[in-house]
Amino acid sequence: MNDDPSGGDKVGSRISRRAFIKSAGAAAVAAGIGAVGKPPGSAAGSEQPGTVIGGDIAEQLGPEAVTLELNVNNTVRRITLEPRVTLLEALRDHLGLYGTKLVCGRGACGACTVHLDGVPVTSCMILVADARGHRITTIEGLGNSSGMHPVQQAFVENDALQCGFCTPGMIMSVAAALDRNPGADLDEVKLAVSGNICRCGTYPHVFKAALAAAAQLRRPS
Repeated sequence: MNDDPSGGDKVGSRISRRAFIKSAGAAAVAAGIGAVGKPPGSAAGSEQPGTVIGGDIAEQLGPEAVTLELNVNNTVRRITLEPRVTLLEALRDHLGLYGTKLVCGRGACGACTVHLDGVPVTSCMILVADARGHRITTIEGLGNSSGMHPVQQAFVENDALQCGFCTPGMIMSVAAALDRNPGADLDEVKLAVSGNICRCGTYPHVFKAALAAAAQLRRPS
């Protein structure tokens, strides 16, 4: 038993738990104070909230709204928003491109799939600030009613949609796969849409449409 009236901070040459916690807390506070004001990118892990990093450059944005330029469907669009906004929110709420769907909001369903430099990505998982300098393609930019993309046309002809919420993401995933390899087989198509969930269960029609589009793309023009 310790009768030290000081509360047991020391026992002989040993340091008690209370003294250790005090010293550790003081060290943590000092470290936190020392980190304040460090320039973004000055050391690994030193980035402040709102920092966008590209290559060796770290740029501090926000938290207030900023004006950004985005290349969307081959058109440069200027929008003013907070950098915490996702690419999905920017497309739907600020640019009026409603074809890209918000369903899960956490990159699990694939409904919000768009192309970033031709690569399919879930736009709900990308900050709009990080999309600057890239070529963004949405379902609206893939084709339109006067000239549909072969994948869009094949989805219509093969009844590959029901409620429609997953359809834009499915089409974008298939289109990216066929752009990489017009000779894709069934296994490659299944892999391409493995991140796209269809609650209606119309996968067989999606596969049929994808293979039909692949055959169309392989035909000599």
